[in-house]
Amino acid sequence: MKHLIYFLFTFSLLAQTNDFSIIINKPFNDALLDITEDYDRSISAVGFSRNFQHTKDTQKTYYNAFDYLAHHSETHGSQMHLLKISSQGDVLLSKSATLPRFNEAVAVVKTPQNGYFIGGYTLDGSLIVRKLDSLGNNIFTKEFGTKNYDRMNNLILLSDGGVLTIGSSITSRSTHDAMFETGLGLNDIFLTRFSKDGRKLWSKKYGTKYDDRGIDAVEANDGSIIVISTTSYDRHKNVTLMRITENGNKIWLKHYNNETLTIPHKIIRLRDNNFLALLSQEDTMQKEQIRIIKFDLYKNVLIDKYIHTTYPSALNDIKEFSDGTLLGVGYVKDTYNTDALTMVFNSNLVLLNKEHFGSDNYDVFNAVTILHNSQAAAAGIYTNANSQEGNMWIAKLNKDGTMAQKPQSTPQILVLLQKLFAEEIKKGLISIKEDLTITLTDPSLYFAVGKYKLTQKQKIFLDSFGDKLSSFITKYKTQIKTLEICGHTSSEWGGVDFTQRYLNNSKLSLERSFAVLSYIFARQNHKTQQQLTQLLKGSGVSYSQRVMVANHEDKALSRRVSFKIILK
Repeated sequence: MKHLIYFLFTFSLLAQTNDFSIIINKPFNDALLDITEDYDRSISAVGFSRNFQHTKDTQKTYYNAFDYLAHHSETHGSQMHLLKISSQGDVLLSKSATLPRFNEAVAVVKTPQNGYFIGGYTLDGSLIVRKLDSLGNNIFTKEFGTKNYDRMNNLILLSDGGVLTIGSSITSRSTHDAMFETGLGLNDIFLTRFSKDGRKLWSKKYGTKYDDRGIDAVEANDGSIIVISTTSYDRHKNVTLMRITENGNKIWLKHYNNETLTIPHKIIRLRDNNFLALLSQEDTMQKEQIRIIKFDLYKNVLIDKYIHTTYPSALNDIKEFSDGTLLGVGYVKDTYNTDALTMVFNSNLVLLNKEHFGSDNYDVFNAVTILHNSQAAAAGIYTNANSQEGNMWIAKLNKDGTMAQKPQSTPQILVLLQKLFAEEIKKGLISIKEDLTITLTDPSLYFAVGKYKLTQKQKIFLDSFGDKLSSFITKYKTQIKTLEICGHTSSEWGGVDFTQRYLNNSKLSLERSFAVLSYIFARQNHKTQQQLTQLLKGSGVSYSQRVMVANHEDKALSRRVSFKIILK
């Protein structure tokens, strides 16, 4: 088994290795169950954390044993927890819900405003959907369900901006229930659809006379929904696939009846608009193994793959890269402990690589998301050696399933830059990316078509900005290799052929770079100029890095100069 030795204890990084593994060590059992990437390239995950609250009114006299127990039952328990980390591994946000009853989050999806929909349930059987802003502040909370015990398993973002919750509900045992369609078993599949503004559009139950539980769902490209669920009786646990309309009406049903115990974990839609169902299935030795089924919209099975492993194994989640490669995460068990597991498959579900991570206790990956740079982030539970308490765990993974390395040096320089230009950022004049690229965001700072000479507004801005940046570069010259001032153009140039259009724009981009570089340089004193000669670099890239918005060139935004700090 492979072991991690890089931890984050109470939000403090211990640089024992360069592995990108973040462990939040808090009292009591905690866990992360779902994960997503934010639009600013940070990573957010949800789960639950448990806290102990000292009982108030310790002098209060109780005359009824039930009142006493009810009062003290609220002194400790779990609350939904949102954790957000930067691409460098710094904790940006760690926030627990403050709902009146104990609850746990099971899923998180993004909103267009860089906020979140979070789905979960209270421990006494109600379902919860919360909408939060980008800072984790509550916009609204919807509590819903039946009068019986309900449980949510997942929350799915839909193409209209709303969400679908899937889980199970103890049957009402009444065919007059307005939500009831079939089944009088122990549990029934329970689906509820919400609009993006929190309006409940419909709730429906589905099931048999046995124990039915909704596990996961995914939206097809035509708006219909594929649901995966289980039906249990005796020792059998069969898998059911169901396709329903956007209004919850059944289109088709497909049962997978097995003599051995089979458990569904996840369903996803692939880029080719087919679907992948992730299952675990016992072998003849009653050892858990991995099964993956690829099927189309009309329930035709395209691939049915059984993955045999030495130790009992299961995948809890799987995601697809843009080239069709698949990354699955879950767990593997040996005689003594459980480790987190990653598996990489090609588009034909052939296993390419697998890795184990963890300590000598219980460690598991519950969910994975693909990042913008073709890496991935996984969320789960990590248990320290000689401990009985699970901790919240986020790990960044490479495309081959190995552990990614944490970045070096950039964070401190980035923080200093952001602090130095806090006022300019607040006013919307500039933005600073994590790769230390400074982009001018105020339209008045862009160049007109074919122009490179600085306007009065550009000069006024560069008077302050250039002086501050020059001082910063020279102050941290032991860490900085280069300040590159890069000129850009749009792709237009009328009346010439392709060759001349590129060359003309290449010259123009160099002229824009030189105009800014020379203006900043000329303002500095002799000592600073001498230092800048070792650090400044002017460049022009023609229109090779033009700004694209919704797959169309924004010509005004393309006519710019950018600044990039390159570290040693």
